[in-house]
Formats: sequence, structure tokens, C-alpha cells
Amino acid sequence: MSDANPTPRECLAHQLAEAVAEALRTDLAERERALLVVSGGSTPVPFFTALAAMELPWPRIDVTLADERWVAEDADDSNARLVREHLMQGPAAAATFVPLTTEDATPEQGAEAVAERIAGLAWPASAVILGMGGDGHTASLFPDSRELELALSTAEPVVAVRTPSQPQPRITLSADRLHQARRHILHITGGDKRSVLARALAGDDVRELPIRAFLACPLATYWAP
Repeated sequence: MSDANPTPRECLAHQLAEAVAEALRTDLAERERALLVVSGGSTPVPFFTALAAMELPWPRIDVTLADERWVAEDADDSNARLVREHLMQGPAAAATFVPLTTEDATPEQGAEAVAERIAGLAWPASAVILGMGGDGHTASLFPDSRELELALSTAEPVVAVRTPSQPQPRITLSADRLHQARRHILHITGGDKRSVLARALAGDDVRELPIRAFLACPLATYWAP
């Protein structure tokens, strides 16, 4: 960190980057390739920047997303664009990024091709970094999604998702696929998200707060105000 007085969120991002880098090093000592699954949004940007600067065997690391909006990769709200601009930089540019979209018009049309792409990666992932929305969603497992039940139960790697609360159709890794990781990490910031997590921990209805699907597995929580 170059700042003399880093914010709590910047400190958190660096701690998370160090933990993820160590996880990748540990797994690459045993395996030829390692997989990292990340989430989009504004929260992980400082983490991406910190991780990108880490000295790792990046050519042996694959990076993919927990979910994606079905938009062009260069669209402003594309998670792929976010990852390319903030994580696939410096030393980390040598890693392989595996996007969740195709040239197909809809995620339903592209899902099979994406599923094949994802299934070919080095599972179990070294780490899955999850985010969480104020409605308790993680990846694109939204409480109001018509496909939530399918995404929670299917053994398929990905699910096309349409959600009334979201403007674009999406594609998400299924809960089953997201569970296939050696480490699960929840990266959240702010008091509102902390309150949602507390509510999630106090109940068990996954459809109400889908983040609950991951509370039963060891989940390291990285939180800052």
C-alpha cells in the first residue's frame, strides 16, 4: 500500500489479497493449475489491484467469475471488463481469464457452451470470493429470481438467470459449482451488509437470503466499515 494512511477497506483488500495469494501458492505446490473464482461490483476493486501486484506463477492460474450480466465484454457494467481492467494487469496479466459470456443473444442460448468452458477448469477452485447484496443475494442467486430453485439444486455448472429486480439477464455459476472450492471467502463492506449477514446467520431459509447457501461450509468473512 502506497498510502501512508490506508483506509480500513484498503487494509482489508490487502489482507484478502495476501490470503488468496498464499492459497494459490499452496495449491500450485501440489497441482499444475489453480483456479480462482471472483465476483464483480465495486467492493472487490481494491482487492483486484492488490492481488494483481502479487508475485505468483500467474501463467498457471485461471480466473473466472461467480456470475455475469449478459452484456458485451466491453460494456460498462460487464464484470469481465472490471476483472480485465483491475485484476488482469501487471504480473497477473499472465493468468488466463475465462469469461462467462458468448456471442449468443441470450444466456439461455449460450449456457451450454459456457458450461463446457467452466467444467474444463481445475476444480475444486483454490478459492471462491463471494460478494453479497443488500437483499442477501450472492453471485446471481437472487431472492426474486425465477431460476433460484434451479440454481440452488442443479448439478449443471451454470444457470441462465432472469430476475425482476435486475435490468439485464445474467448467467451464474450454480450453487453446486460454487461449493466446489477449497476455500470460500465473503468480502463485504459497510454496516448495512454486516446487518444483512447477521440476519442471514440467524435463520435458515435460503430462498429469503440466498447467501445462506454458503454459511454451512467454512466461510471466511472479510468485512470493513
